[in-house]
Amino acid sequence: MSLEDVKQAARKAGFARRKEAFDTQAPGAAGKLSELLAGYRGVPLSGYMPIRTEIDPLPAMAEAAAHGPVGVPVIEAAGKPLKFARWEPDCDLTDGPFGAKIPANPEFFEPELVIVPLVAFSAAGGRLGYGGGFYDRTLELLRAKRPTLAVGFAFAAQEAQDLPLEPTDQPLDLIVTEAGLIEPSR
Repeated sequence: MSLEDVKQAARKAGFARRKEAFDTQAPGAAGKLSELLAGYRGVPLSGYMPIRTEIDPLPAMAEAAAHGPVGVPVIEAAGKPLKFARWEPDCDLTDGPFGAKIPANPEFFEPELVIVPLVAFSAAGGRLGYGGGFYDRTLELLRAKRPTLAVGFAFAAQEAQDLPLEPTDQPLDLIVTEAGLIEPSR
């Protein structure tokens, strides 16, 4: 079985766990993320506009926006790093690639903390995404310029014991779930 076959199987299992967690979630899933972000008030950060069964970071992002710039990712083209457009809770949005909303009048900036969506994660800080490599390219670029904190945000059920990772996969510095904070055990 090729590495891509192993990744596809891991994604399929991760999507199934995520859907079940999404369907049975209790209110307040972003509470632990809000607690973490309170310690980074004023730090430029990016969250994401949730799609399908992703855990929703918007309540925590809205709280953070009262204290400093908050953005969302914008995909410009395949193979390119993400750009981040400033977002506010009531800003005008338009459809972006892959079904995620983006600000209608983007004002771009570079975040120092990136909340990263995912399909599966490991306790060691590994992340399995959708397969486009957007966050890996982007984190590598940002980290080459300055310290950049990558915070995975997921349901606890998305944890996997062993993920098929490659050398280009950027590690998560922290993982936040509805149940708490996980500091990777690298």
